[in-house]
Amino acid sequence: VWSPTGGLASQPRPNPNYTRKVLVEQQVERSGRSAQSCQGAMASALSSAPAFAFKTNVGRPRVSISRLIQCKESRIGVKAIPVPKGVDVKLDGHNFVVKGPKGELARTLSTLVTVSREENGDIRLVRNVETREAGAQHGLARALLNNMVVGVSTGFTRTLMLVGVGYRAAVSGTKLTLNLGYSKPVELAIPGGVEVSVVKNTTVNIHGYDKEVVGQFAATIRAKRPPEPYKGKGVRYSDEIVRRKEGKKGK
Repeated sequence: VWSPTGGLASQPRPNPNYTRKVLVEQQVERSGRSAQSCQGAMASALSSAPAFAFKTNVGRPRVSISRLIQCKESRIGVKAIPVPKGVDVKLDGHNFVVKGPKGELARTLSTLVTVSREENGDIRLVRNVETREAGAQHGLARALLNNMVVGVSTGFTRTLMLVGVGYRAAVSGTKLTLNLGYSKPVELAIPGGVEVSVVKNTTVNIHGYDKEVVGQFAATIRAKRPPEPYKGKGVRYSDEIVRRKEGKKGK
């Protein structure tokens, strides 16, 4: 900015009202939550944040306060988990055992969340403290527990397709044999609790009650021959879209 007398005018001084307390209170007001509900998060942010994070040069904070506190509810964590008939859920502190017609799963969740059962049998999770880490663990714990309930009741399925001349798959006992254009067939051991079926030699269906095991085994199969972009050959998921490239043309 040029001054009337010529030369550069001095830049405006930082607003002295941007102190630690004011910054945190403004963030709480924008989040739509009361100061009482975020009192613990405010105290934690004020004590743990470095001093340079609140220094300004144009009247604005150097670091967003939203990185220091998290007062917003988790969109996933606040949802209740419906428990279908035939599924038994046992809660022992932060240790959970879910048993259903498909199998049994156990997991230990974070201590930052508390799990309770409602009168209608649904499961609801509540975070113990108002921090950013607790908010992340809130949604994660709800997703993991929901996957356990769905897995033991209905299970999960992943479908792979083999695209290529001579590509085929076959199941023999507890082994999956893949012919993917290599000099030797690829043999993979089928994990426990996973059922594999092959349709028309080129479609592989993977079914199991543990979502992590099903997804990891499907990823292992795909990694043996990922789809290439020119002709589309390889192993792909049934819902995967392979971006194609145009090959080089001769002059």
